[in-house]
Parts: sequence; C-alpha cells; structure tokens
Amino acid sequence: MLRHYVLNAWGVFMRRKMFTAINLLCIVLTLVVLMVVTALLEQAFYPRGVEGKSERFLQVFTLNAEGPHMTINGPLGYRIIEKYLKPMRSVEAVAVAGLPQTVAVYQGERVSKVEMRLTDAEYWKVLDFRVLAGRVLSAADIERGSSNLVINASTAKRLFGSGAGTALGRKLSVGGQSFSVVGVVADEMHVNAYADMWAPLTSAPSSDYRKSFNGQFTALLLARSAADLPLIRREVESISATIVHDDPAKITSTRLWADSKLDLFARTLVGSNRRADSGADMLLAAIVIGMLGFMLLPALNLVNLNTGRILERRAEIGVRKAFGATSGQLVRQLIIENLLLCGAGGVLGLAGARLALWWIEGAGLIPYLAVDFNLAVFGWGVLLTFVFGLLSGALPAWKMSRLDPVHALKGAA
Repeated sequence: MLRHYVLNAWGVFMRRKMFTAINLLCIVLTLVVLMVVTALLEQAFYPRGVEGKSERFLQVFTLNAEGPHMTINGPLGYRIIEKYLKPMRSVEAVAVAGLPQTVAVYQGERVSKVEMRLTDAEYWKVLDFRVLAGRVLSAADIERGSSNLVINASTAKRLFGSGAGTALGRKLSVGGQSFSVVGVVADEMHVNAYADMWAPLTSAPSSDYRKSFNGQFTALLLARSAADLPLIRREVESISATIVHDDPAKITSTRLWADSKLDLFARTLVGSNRRADSGADMLLAAIVIGMLGFMLLPALNLVNLNTGRILERRAEIGVRKAFGATSGQLVRQLIIENLLLCGAGGVLGLAGARLALWWIEGAGLIPYLAVDFNLAVFGWGVLLTFVFGLLSGALPAWKMSRLDPVHALKGAA
C-alpha cells in the first residue's frame, strides 16, 4: 500500500511541476531558517568543544548590590571572587576570567587592536582549549606574574603571518608591556572562551584590581558532577548574604547567582538580577512560540497551495469514494503525499542549512564561529519537517475526503 502511495504521489507531483516547485521552495526556505536558528541556539545554550564541561559548570557573572542611595549591577570585582567564592567547598574548581578588553599590540610601527583576557590557572582546567602549539598558562605563571601570553590561531597568523608553531617565543608589546608567546590555541567564540590572547591576571600593571568590589571579572564554578549544581547554587546564594561592602551604610544587600549558560542568557535578556529565577523558562517559551509563529505563515500558504492541488483531483477522489474508499484512507493518502513532499524539502533544507552555516562561518559575521551540525540539529530538522507536513496537509486532506462522490465526479467542491 505504501509503495502505491509513493508511486501515486510521484505522479501527482510531476503532473503540476510548478505547484511542486513552489511547495518545495516554501518548505526549504522555512526549514533552512529554523534549522540555522536551532543550531545557533544549541551552540549558545548547550555548547561542546572548549566548553564541553558546561553540563557541570556554573558561572557567577553579575553582582547586584543595593543601598539607600545607590545600586550596583555589573561584573564582579576580583575581591568578591577571591574572598567569598574561592573558598567554596562544594566545587571542584573556581576559575577567574576577566572580560575581554581591547588592547594595542605594537610591532615596530605597526599597531594592531586585539581582545585580551586576564585569567588564572584554573581557567585552563575548566575550559578545554585545543592547544595547537606550546602550552597554556600554568599556576607558576600566575604565581610569579609572568609576562607570558597565549594567543589564538587567527591572531598568530594576523600578527606573524605564519603558522602556530612559529609564533612560540615571539615577543609582543601589549599595552606598553612586553610579553612572550608560550602557546597557541584554536579559535573559540563561546562567551567564556572568546578572546584573541590571554595573559596571567597577575601580570596587570597595577594590583588595584585585587581590592575591587565590582569590576571586570566573572567566576566559573566547576562541579564534581552535574548532580552538585543545585548545591552550588544554594551555597552561592547563601554566600551573597555574607558579603560586606567597604561602606556598609551605602550597600546594605548583595545578590549573586550561579547560572548555567542558558540561565545567563535568560537573565540578561528577560530576567532580573534581583531574584533567583533567571527567566529561562520564559526565554525558551518565547523561542518556541516565535518558531511556531514563523512556521505559521508558510504553513498557511502551503494549505492554500495544497487545497488548490487537491481540488484538481476531485474527479479522482470521487471515483475512489464511489468504489468504496473511506475518508480515513483518503486522508492518509493525501497526508502521506504531503509528508513525502515535506521530506524531500527537509533533505534539501538540511543541505541548505549546512551551506548557510558554512557561509555564516566564512563571512565572519560572528567572530570565530564554528557550528557543529550534529545529530541533535538533524533530529530537530526531521521533527520540524514532520510538523510542517502535518500542519500544511491535514486540513486540505480532511476537507477533500469529505466530498460527496456525486459532487466530486461533477467537479463541484
């Protein structure tokens, strides 16, 4: 029976090639957009690679502090991390990462602008950078405040015009300080890994950062297992209540939240720094509603196209009903035809999405972007194709299956 449906569908598709081409184009364009968005969202919320341990690390990014006449909302100061978060017992490691800062690199008369991040040694344990040459920063580098640098592959090529290996040992003047390149890592675009170069935080020209209550740092908390994440969240929340400002009369309450990648994006976009709920459920609901809404318009267009295509087959439907075909059989046949068309569109859509992602990566619209087009994305594509086929085929199929055979044979709707 299925073979009969497939052969019959092929004949129908070839009968009106223009209708088929328009249907396919509508399906392909919709699925390309949805699958590209899905791949980018997965890359942001559930990353692999350098942030492959993200299922068991949280980050404390924002300090919310309030008093009678002032409010502080922003990244942490180093003192908060060193005094309150480093001693935590429920974690495997607490890493310090400075926010990327634009600095000038001097090579003779040539000046280049790059993004530099200050880190501690634990940072390189929490994140899994792919080392192309040399090594990453060590605890000894941090302890003695060495002038060693790690740079990424693109920066090595831009500054030295050669491969990763030849960059090792080269000297650079960065912001007026002399540094030596000890390692080259692969390019990364994730929030916590993005930078062009990395230096020990103790190499900063001034130690004033150690005294800062708020500043330009974030803390990465690595759990021993994913099961420890709720405990870490509770400990961070309790720690925040013990933080004392330099002037307790100005700041009377402080709040810290340990967030996952999804929570961090949600808190930034739709949530609040004043409550534990990051707004992740609201963000996911908004994304799902937006994707369904995006699918609605092309689905309605396909309903109209499918209705027109099916109306041309009234005589065929009338004959089949006259010979005993049930409404269920007709609905099943018409939906299978539409699912086959959507399946073909899905295959083309998957190929189109891969090409679109390659173009986005190559165009440099998002620096250092490298998207994994994995089985999860493919699964979402298959699911979206199935939903798309049902949405656009069920209503016309149900309507036409209920035609009276006599009217259908006469060509009446």
